[in-house]
Amino acid sequence: MTAYMPTLKQLQYLVALHSAGHFGRAADACNVSQSTLSAGLRDLEGLLGVTLVERTKRAVRFTPLGNQVVEKAHRLLREAEELSELVQSSGQPLSGEVRMSVIPTIAPFLLPRLLPRLRRERPQLKLYLREETSALAVESLHHGRADCVLLALPFPTGEVEHETIELDALYVAFPAGTAPETAGDVGPDAIDADRLLLLEDGHCLKDHALDACNRPELRASATMIGTSLHTLVQMVDNGLGTTMLPEMALDAGILNGTGVIARPLRSDLANREIALVWRKNSPRGDEFRLLAEELRAG
Repeated sequence: MTAYMPTLKQLQYLVALHSAGHFGRAADACNVSQSTLSAGLRDLEGLLGVTLVERTKRAVRFTPLGNQVVEKAHRLLREAEELSELVQSSGQPLSGEVRMSVIPTIAPFLLPRLLPRLRRERPQLKLYLREETSALAVESLHHGRADCVLLALPFPTGEVEHETIELDALYVAFPAGTAPETAGDVGPDAIDADRLLLLEDGHCLKDHALDACNRPELRASATMIGTSLHTLVQMVDNGLGTTMLPEMALDAGILNGTGVIARPLRSDLANREIALVWRKNSPRGDEFRLLAEELRAG
């Protein structure tokens, strides 16, 4: 008896529905109609002889077996992607499509100075960018939605390889007239725990800043409110508190037009490692190392 083998398309539909939790959004993600996606999943369940998804008027719920199948589907789809990558990597290096996730505390500051040169010197490279928080970017990497990720370490990434692009120093940003009078760097004790403003959970810069300060009371007292570094700068400029900013944001002019004063943080951990990360044993590893070299050269 020959067992039914699911198609990659059916597995893509299943994974998309699990991620979206909604048939319409899953169909949009797969660029098909909702009826096509629903029919594909019904065929999958019918030929397997099991129920993977419980359908109600208000919700989509995966059965326990359905969740297990989704986990297997992620791995199969990732391996299919790697098969395609293996063939692609045998051609001209840094050509064709590369899907890169970039975290929001890097994308607007580093990419504008790197991408023009890449477009000029690597015209065959089609770099598709996706801005995501660190946790979502790593999830996209392991689920095959991204080929590589540009993020800041340390951060839990699972089984990956990486190349360092640069070290990015951390600064303390004060409202006008409130910075310490002494010139030069400032220690963590210069930060008022009750006035520290940081990015919301999901942004690794928050943890890098707190780890660099090594003051447990800051973690308890800091206000996690900002959705972007630009928002935090505006809050500091309005005298609502202090914050922590990476050097690359300062170099990109994030303080232009404000009265905010930034001083380097004096700490053994006062920097974050900007790195290009990809799945361990990826057949495109050499290509990503070359891409890291290109990013460093910028």
